[in-house]
Amino acid sequence: MDNLDAARLQMAFTLIFHIVFACIGMVMPFFMVVAHKKWLNTKNPIYLTLTKSWQKGVAIFFVTGAVSGTALSFELGLLWPEFMKHAGPIIGMPFSLEGAAFFVEAIALGFYLYGWNRLPKKFHWFTGIIVGIAGVASGILVVSANGWMNAPSGFDYVNGEFLNIDPIKALFNPGWFTQALHMTLAAFTATGFAVAGVHAFQVYKKKHKELHMKAFKIALTFGALAAILQPISGDISAKDIAKRQPVKLAAMEAHYHTQKGAPLYIGGIVDNENQTVSYKIEIPKALSFLAFGDFDAEVKGLNDFPEDVRPKNIALVHYAFQIMVGIGSLLLIVGLLFFISFKKQIWWQKKWFWILFAVLAPTGFIALEAGWIVTEVGRQPWIIHNIMKTKDAVTPMPGMVYSFYMYIVLYTVLTVAVTWLMTRQIKFLNNSKTV
Repeated sequence: MDNLDAARLQMAFTLIFHIVFACIGMVMPFFMVVAHKKWLNTKNPIYLTLTKSWQKGVAIFFVTGAVSGTALSFELGLLWPEFMKHAGPIIGMPFSLEGAAFFVEAIALGFYLYGWNRLPKKFHWFTGIIVGIAGVASGILVVSANGWMNAPSGFDYVNGEFLNIDPIKALFNPGWFTQALHMTLAAFTATGFAVAGVHAFQVYKKKHKELHMKAFKIALTFGALAAILQPISGDISAKDIAKRQPVKLAAMEAHYHTQKGAPLYIGGIVDNENQTVSYKIEIPKALSFLAFGDFDAEVKGLNDFPEDVRPKNIALVHYAFQIMVGIGSLLLIVGLLFFISFKKQIWWQKKWFWILFAVLAPTGFIALEAGWIVTEVGRQPWIIHNIMKTKDAVTPMPGMVYSFYMYIVLYTVLTVAVTWLMTRQIKFLNNSKTV
């Protein structure tokens, strides 16, 4: 394994793990403050028990996200020194602001965790809102930096030099809004369905049904709303990609030949050597319409681009895109069923209802991971789109494969620790005397 492959695998591996910790840490504070507010309004002790249980989960994922995120930040300098040499002065602002948001989140979380019976009730509850807002802001700022890699701006590139740097323009690059919106909705969808699925399984096992049903309702309300809104965000993102990164769009659809009125492929097996997609469902002219709002618009195929600027693994990008869209569509439908269930209360008495949501618990994160594969693999071979290739940014130092192995161990330990802590927390909640 050469340095480039080891570096890319390490970055991919750590992002796959960190994104789960980060998204849960962003979203769960909102579940917590809703339960807290319901306790303040109703004085129902079940909501207090639920709030205190969820606050422990927030604390666990905050710490884990901080550890995994810190390790990830070191990777940027360790693996991609040439990238950081030029990109650091340009996109240093979102990373600095992300650090400030992290500190605000940490301070607010400290107030919240230790403020019970010490702070005024409304102020104490409000600190929980600050935790959530700061967490989302932190995520958006990081995504802004990633958006800059897809849509570089805020500088002039002259004779291999980065001149006339404008950090504000780089922060609000053309890709930041679409990526931030899509990522934030994905985080709420994935976390909402995951948390709801855990509680649905407890209801199915008849463990403190009243508490878990209330928790399920709060979490899935967030998750279902985000899932219903996600296609709007996806459409905005697709049109943005079609305009700025047409080669990525072609890879997502495994679209090899330029065509007016291009069809949309659903599923299919990619044969890159023969440039075909077999066993797909083909919707005539749909890709042209989704990408450009015109059924007869021309969509460029992969063959219109030099081979050295296309993603190497077209199949992976296509399959990941299909998984993301497929699961997103499924969660949208199930989210609608959830809201319909308020009219069909009999569903809440059926085992199939709880089994359905328990089975769907991990699917949001599978879609989220697939979406990141589309974003990152689809951008290749560029680390800064159309400016710097990934192979030119990697460290020249040998032995990166050992760093990769070390990070595998680190993130595996974090995952085992979080799994154990959350399992213990669920058992503690089920054995709570309050309920």
